[in-house]
Amino acid sequence: MSTTVTIPNIQLQLTLEQFINAVRQLEPAERSQVAQALADTELDAEMTQLITELYRKPPVTDISDDDILAEVRAARQQCR
Repeated sequence: MSTTVTIPNIQLQLTLEQFINAVRQLEPAERSQVAQALADTELDAEMTQLITELYRKPPVTDISDDDILAEVRAARQQCR
């Protein structure tokens, strides 16, 4: 299987194996940057999905300010 990797003004066709081999040739700090970029991409996708799911849910309107204050006070008491 071949994947197209687009770099501004350059198009390069690599198989997944070729890409992995290229990454393995990088210095540890550079491999770390690749790993971070992949993790960030996954986190962005997961965050977008979570936000979308939250927006689909109806808003919770049955919580009063007094209920919120009571919860805050209870949490503060547990911390002490």
